[in-house]
Amino acid sequence: MEYVVRDSDNDNYKSHMIEVVQSWILTTSRYDFDVYEKRIVYRIVEMTQQLLQGQRLNQHFRIDKNLFDLYDVEIPLVALLQGEEDHNHTRVKNSLRKMADKKLEYEDDVVWKLIPIISHPVIEKRKNTVKFKLHEDIYSALLNFSKGFKKYELKTVFEFESVYAMRFYELFSNQRTPLMFSINDLKLMFGLDKKYKKPNDFIKRVVERAKRVLDEKSPYSFEYTTLKKGKNIISIKFYPVQRPENVTDEYKQFLNEQAKKQLSPAWVLERQISTYLKEHYMFTTTEIKNNIGLFEQAQKEIPDLLMFLSEVKAKANRATNSKGYLINALRKKMNIKADTKEKKPTSRK
Repeated sequence: MEYVVRDSDNDNYKSHMIEVVQSWILTTSRYDFDVYEKRIVYRIVEMTQQLLQGQRLNQHFRIDKNLFDLYDVEIPLVALLQGEEDHNHTRVKNSLRKMADKKLEYEDDVVWKLIPIISHPVIEKRKNTVKFKLHEDIYSALLNFSKGFKKYELKTVFEFESVYAMRFYELFSNQRTPLMFSINDLKLMFGLDKKYKKPNDFIKRVVERAKRVLDEKSPYSFEYTTLKKGKNIISIKFYPVQRPENVTDEYKQFLNEQAKKQLSPAWVLERQISTYLKEHYMFTTTEIKNNIGLFEQAQKEIPDLLMFLSEVKAKANRATNSKGYLINALRKKMNIKADTKEKKPTSRK
């Protein structure tokens, strides 16, 4: 069974403006990764999330389940470097080596597990790709939403150079209510149980440093108070804080498109257009919502959209997928590139 990752919008495979849904289990599990290891994890999360959403993936990214219940993963090297110069692939090699030696420790009310993260890492230098095998339990953990989920903007976390900022971003992205962790639990989560014996040192070197990064670069940050038992700090209560000044225009546009998809097409499209799409092209309301940005733009830019829809109808009828034919015709008419964020509707016969 092969899955393919959606087409990239640029040659550098920079992070798309999407929100990745990450299992809360992965967010709060105990592990100690460096920045490059986290980027590898983020790419895996990105791919598995897109698979959940039924999206096609870029041909340079691949996840294949093999006969041994492992997943063969392939990722372009440049997708992990985020613009850094590393012609010898030293940093990626080091991170792959460390990941191959590590295991993710997971525990809930029912089970405790020690799971190998990846195995058999390979860098194909001529193709500039990274390959490795992903354990089925890791893949399952990424898809496990039994304890909720987290959403975060992948582009933001890829620009962080602090792994602790990455972890705190995961915790507070779209978080609405306070969170409380004991100092010991946080240290275990971050793989720091043998460091920072004094709580004040942990707060200064981990919590405060991460907070400064989030305050400066992230739409989501936090304030906190400490809880003491006697004179000793035992817990930290975190209060989510939004930083709207750090929300990029691109992300605002993404959120706007997501909001439109929650509306009835009647709020965006003229009734005749929506009716014609349903009756003559057999679009469902959901399919119209999934492509609402394109239809709205066409309504603004094409002088007589209804006439255009009727003119394209004859050729669309002869196509294998009449809806896909129309969408491509609209894009061509408006001279825009295919937007892979929009789901291509299926043909109904």
